[in-house]
Amino acid sequence: MIIILFFAAHWYFSLFGQTFFDHRYASHRAFTMSKFWEKVFFIITYIGQGSSYLSPRAYAIMHRMHHAYTDTEQDPHSPKYFNNIFSFMWHTKKFYAGILDGTVPTEDRFSKNIPSWPLFERFAESWFSRIMWVIIYTAIYITYASSPWLFILLPFTIVMGPLHGAVINWFAHKYGYRNFTMNNTARNLLPVDILMLGESYHNDHHKYPSDINFGVKWYEIDPVYYIILLFEKLGIVKRASST
Repeated sequence: MIIILFFAAHWYFSLFGQTFFDHRYASHRAFTMSKFWEKVFFIITYIGQGSSYLSPRAYAIMHRMHHAYTDTEQDPHSPKYFNNIFSFMWHTKKFYAGILDGTVPTEDRFSKNIPSWPLFERFAESWFSRIMWVIIYTAIYITYASSPWLFILLPFTIVMGPLHGAVINWFAHKYGYRNFTMNNTARNLLPVDILMLGESYHNDHHKYPSDINFGVKWYEIDPVYYIILLFEKLGIVKRASST
């Protein structure tokens, strides 16, 4: 039971960092925050993602390219051009790594106004950091797993960040429903999205990419939207549309 609870907590902690900081803030600048809070959320996102930490800069550039080139050959991760999710994830990984090391050329418009903390990110992206987290996760499983079968969850724990991205960028471009007809394959994967914290309202998001609420219909509950509203009341963030 402890491992199940740990996996669930890690799932949502990692996912929150990705959707709140990497996606809504770094990629779309749906709200603003001070440099102090930016660094706080750098650290929170790092702790949540651990061994699968995603650079907000590389994530934002890749995601902006996804929106600009959705379902074309220039899209960094369109499932339209892959036979299975594994080749899709491998290509996405290589593209992400290419942005990090500068081997993938990117236009200036994709790299503007992105949060940056080079010293911290060099550590967070290092093999030392990733291996450290793998050792921590493995120790937790060895200590608390009540059955050997629970170790099936360990690989998913290690690659949690890319796993979340794959769920949406693969499945939400193949399955689900649409609220809006657009020139791409983006769909809403879940009608009530608690598992992905609003991320599965992908069709809605492609229609209104900078909206802080990914849900459009009354039943499309986006939990992170309400967290953003709370953070706004506390003075942590300010919506981009606020005056």
